[in-house]
Amino acid sequence: MKALSSPHIRGIVFDLDGTLYFCETFAGSIQDAASGFIADLKGIGQPEAALLIAATRLRLSEKSGIVQTLSEVCRELGGSIRELHGFFAANLRPETHLVRDARVILLLKQLSEHYPLYIYTNNNHALTTRIVDLLGLDGLFRRNFVIDDNWRPKPDEEMLLRVLSEIALSPAEALFVGDRYDVDLRLPEQLGCPVYLSRNVEQLLRLEELLTP
Repeated sequence: MKALSSPHIRGIVFDLDGTLYFCETFAGSIQDAASGFIADLKGIGQPEAALLIAATRLRLSEKSGIVQTLSEVCRELGGSIRELHGFFAANLRPETHLVRDARVILLLKQLSEHYPLYIYTNNNHALTTRIVDLLGLDGLFRRNFVIDDNWRPKPDEEMLLRVLSEIALSPAEALFVGDRYDVDLRLPEQLGCPVYLSRNVEQLLRLEELLTP
C-alpha cells in the first residue's frame, strides 16, 4: 500500500462496517440475515443456506483471486441485491449491538477540521443513517455513498470514479480507509489513491498521527 502523504491528501473516504466500528455480534447478525434471505429464496433451512453462502463465497473467491462480498454471493445464488438490502433494512437491529466509542468520535471530529470526510459503503442508505447516528458521527460526513445509489457494490471502477468526481478530488488527493483490502482498497490504490487498512480501533486511531504533517 502507498505510504500516507498528508500534504497531498485533501479528503478522506471511509468504509463503514468493520472500519468505523468493530462489533462481532452485529457482523454475525448480518451473516444470519443473509442466510435467512437465501433460505427464503431457495426454500431451504437457514443452516443449509449458511453453508451454501460459505461454499459459494469460497468458490467465487478462488476463481477471482479476491474475497467476494455478500452482495456478489447473493447475486450468484440468484438473489437480487436490491431485495437483499430491503431484507437487511427490515430485519437488522444495529441498536441492539452498537455502542459509541468516544475515541472514534473525537478522531473524526478532529479530522473533519482539516479534511472533508465521506463514507463509501456497500451498506444501504437506511442502515447507514441509523448506524452513523448510533455511533455519534452524524454531521461529520459531507456525503454518504451507499449501495442503493446505483446497486453497484464495491469493488466497482465506475462507482469509484463517480465518487472521486462528486467529491472533486484527484486520486492522489483522496485517502481511502477500509478494513478489507480486496473490497475497499485494492481498486482505489490501483487508480493512484493513497489507502489505509484499518482492522481494529487501535489502527483507526493511528490515522491522526499518520496524517500529521
